[in-house]
Amino acid sequence: MSNTAQAPTPPPSGGRTAHPDHLGHVIFITASAAMGGFLFGYDSSVINGAVEAIRDRYDIGSGTLAQVIAIALIGCAIGAATAGRIADRIGRIRCMQISAVLFAVSAVGSALPFALWDLALWRIIGGFAIGMASVIGPAYIAEVAPAAYRGRLGSFQQAAIVIGIAISQLVNYGILQLADGDQRGEIGGLEAWQWMLGVMVVPAVLYGMLSFAIPESPRFLISVGKIDRAKEVLAEVEGQGVDLDHRVAEIDRAMRSEHKSTFKDLLVAGGRFKLLPIVWVGIGLSVFQQLVGINVAFYYSATLWQSVGIDPSSSFFYSFTTSIINIIGTVIAMVLVDRVGRKPLALVGSVGMAIALAFEAWAFSADLVDGKLPTTEGVVALVAAHVFVLFFALSWGVVVWVFLGEMFPNRIRAAALGVAASAQWIANWAITASFPSLADWNLSGTYIIYTVFAVLSIPFVLRYVKETKGKALEEMG
Repeated sequence: MSNTAQAPTPPPSGGRTAHPDHLGHVIFITASAAMGGFLFGYDSSVINGAVEAIRDRYDIGSGTLAQVIAIALIGCAIGAATAGRIADRIGRIRCMQISAVLFAVSAVGSALPFALWDLALWRIIGGFAIGMASVIGPAYIAEVAPAAYRGRLGSFQQAAIVIGIAISQLVNYGILQLADGDQRGEIGGLEAWQWMLGVMVVPAVLYGMLSFAIPESPRFLISVGKIDRAKEVLAEVEGQGVDLDHRVAEIDRAMRSEHKSTFKDLLVAGGRFKLLPIVWVGIGLSVFQQLVGINVAFYYSATLWQSVGIDPSSSFFYSFTTSIINIIGTVIAMVLVDRVGRKPLALVGSVGMAIALAFEAWAFSADLVDGKLPTTEGVVALVAAHVFVLFFALSWGVVVWVFLGEMFPNRIRAAALGVAASAQWIANWAITASFPSLADWNLSGTYIIYTVFAVLSIPFVLRYVKETKGKALEEMG
């Protein structure tokens, strides 16, 4: 995920349980909106299959290659920062449609680049779409989901992201097989890596079509005075037995009472540019989530395995199996996060990641024999890589966003979330842009760095992070 995603804007209070005959329709609406999350995951990780081909095609070094891969994150940051305002002006559905168009344009452009510079441009456009999807999907789902099902329906977004990551790796693997294991092998006049990047146009078009089949958010409709239409949508998702006038008044009252927090609200009283301690904790959670190197597993895993002698076909297969482990870990986190709590999961994840990363660092320290890792070290590296992703997915991949959605006081929540998300994108960029050069320097040393960050996250959680399980948002202070 990339696993940077997607904390929903807190919805208005209240709401009713959808009648059973309406729940199927609500699930369809939620799944349609979560297609943005699928594209988020797909577009974030599909580049994994093209990295070495791009390096070879344009004859570039690790530093330049890293910038082409990481530049999409600039678009992500801009898209995430602007999506909320755009959605408030033109609506959630129009935002989804714009995002779908940008995903499709980026897919076609990336598959048919004239040169390296326009490939980078298409990746920025795709990143902008990712940023929009990371904000709009969760916000829309939170606004249409009945209160009794909001938590479970909200998890559709995260599930869609990890499924998107897995499907992208499966598609990459299938295309590579058609090209006889050659990332630059020709299929129908295009090289394999071009097909990998271009196939995303299919889910992008599907996302756009589904956006025409789902209703606008009642919250937005009320904000622009379309009360009758808002009542129709509320009846669709909550049932005809709901007092629609009361629900409209409730939502309207909640919107009017909301405090639109700004950066100034995050500062200590009387302090100039001195952030509140709770904001630093949020930034710390966001940064540690990325500095353990998780996105190396999704952006560069095929390159990583090939660098230690594994053939391209097998390296693509291992990228896919890693994505399946990511899905399994995410499901485990979704089941346990409300049972055992956020903090215990984070600590278990930190310990597991630290051990797995240490084993990877040890395995990569071995000298290559005929361009390959020795058998023992090779097995250890593969197993440890999967264990690392499992522990990340069942902990930090999910609980960080749960923490960020719950830990801040109401009066600063929106602004604090924005700062924490920005810190996450910056940390994501730092890891993504630095890995190729660091790997050229010393692959084992690179994983030692990631191990150190995983270890440091343990005392950080123990000392500074408070459990939020079972606490009302109004209790946070």
